[in-house]
Amino acid sequence: MVKTLVILVLLFDGNLVKEPLHFQSLVSVSDCWAYAEMHIDAITTHSWNDPRGSGRYLNNGRGTVQGFICK
Repeated sequence: MVKTLVILVLLFDGNLVKEPLHFQSLVSVSDCWAYAEMHIDAITTHSWNDPRGSGRYLNNGRGTVQGFICK
């Protein structure tokens, strides 16, 4: 069972930030993965053609999502 989702964000200044999202109750790992994919889709835009490289760029312009951890 999982109680926290951590989104790994690489900021454009080179820092790696771990942004935790806490669930109200324990959830299964598969539910955490599903929520992570839905959340990342909502806060990012994927690009193959960006001059900085392909990736999931945060909609607020701070950096890119590199992955997530369910713990």
